[in-house]
Amino acid sequence: MAATDIARQVGEGCRTVPLAGHVGFDSLPDQLVNKSVSQGFCFNILCVGETGLGKSTLMDTLFNTKFEGEPATHTQPGVQLRSSTYDLQESNVGLKLTIVSTVGFGDQINKEDSYKPIVEFIDAQFEAYLQEELKIRRVLHTYHDSRIHACLYFIAPTGHSLKSLDLVTMKKLDSKVNIIPIIAKSDAISKSELTKFKIKITSELVSNGVQIYQFPTDDESVAEINGTMNAHLPFAVIGSTEELKIGNKMMKARQYPWGTVQVENEAHCDFVKLREMLIRVNMEDLREQTHSRHYELYRRCKLEEMGFKDTDPDSKPFSLQETYEAKRNEFLGELQKKEEEMRQMFVQRVKEKEAELKEAEKELHEKFDRLKKLHQDEKKKLEDKKKSLDDEVNAFKQRKTAAELLQSQGSQAGGSQTLKRDKEKKNFF
Repeated sequence: MAATDIARQVGEGCRTVPLAGHVGFDSLPDQLVNKSVSQGFCFNILCVGETGLGKSTLMDTLFNTKFEGEPATHTQPGVQLRSSTYDLQESNVGLKLTIVSTVGFGDQINKEDSYKPIVEFIDAQFEAYLQEELKIRRVLHTYHDSRIHACLYFIAPTGHSLKSLDLVTMKKLDSKVNIIPIIAKSDAISKSELTKFKIKITSELVSNGVQIYQFPTDDESVAEINGTMNAHLPFAVIGSTEELKIGNKMMKARQYPWGTVQVENEAHCDFVKLREMLIRVNMEDLREQTHSRHYELYRRCKLEEMGFKDTDPDSKPFSLQETYEAKRNEFLGELQKKEEEMRQMFVQRVKEKEAELKEAEKELHEKFDRLKKLHQDEKKKLEDKKKSLDDEVNAFKQRKTAAELLQSQGSQAGGSQTLKRDKEKKNFF
């Protein structure tokens, strides 16, 4: 019997039985709380928006601290993502906060591919977590989860409509991250303009099919407040780390020649609403949505690309082992096929090489025969010339010998005549 069938039978055979007394497993929530507090929590925020919209200032205001960071310039050749991680402590709860900012976003003349580095970064965090999950020895309880839990998308307070860059970027990101749109530096436009701007943004997001994060309303304890806050999206926020004395209290505010804007005054901006929804009410839901929705979508697509699936062609359950075996057999079949193709290709190339070598050998033999015949002809010519020269030398020697003989005979004849004349002279006297 397959393991999946056994598991299904175990699930179907579950019954509810009463307890005769107190057992103690009702303390499990307390145990989970204590364990979670001891381990600490992590939360990762991605801040997307053009340079100069106050992303860093808002982060400092949200967490009531001063994060280290250099101000970005408008001279970046492309979009770069800068990640910084901080350990925060509030009461006895520890939080590992990671803030990722998009440096240079919207500063280029050609903004067509500005969203790609952001998408690649989010996918890289999903891939790192997936690789950790697929390891034989996993350490997920100590693994630093770098997946993005919330994306704060900063919209410039133009008062008119969303830019095409904003729409394209949010459309590319809505299936990968929880998007919370916010209007940055909202004190730059009037209240009436701000109300119209919010309606315009919401209308454009709906008409372009952009899915932003909706605060959950299935939990009765937060359903009412989350339902109310969903109607206030996008939040119009102001950030400031400067504290001014207003009345008898020191409050975060921005001082202008015409008056003061209080950051935590809900009549002035939605900063308090954003803080409540992002940190105090829905932080865990953002983490859960990231894991159960966005990461699961990435994981499913990735495993399907690798050939894994849940059901066979007959829509019957397909275990991971069966999938692995099927994939392994398929891989081995492809490997054998490629090996056979490579072997045939090798044999074919060997035959072609042998034919080339035989042709080259034939050409070499023909060339050798031609050179040999040429050498023999040259040798014969040289021998004929040598014989001719030898004959000429012999003839020359014969003529020389004959000439010398005639010369010696002539010398002897001349000497005898001289002696005869001398003798005749003596006889005369």
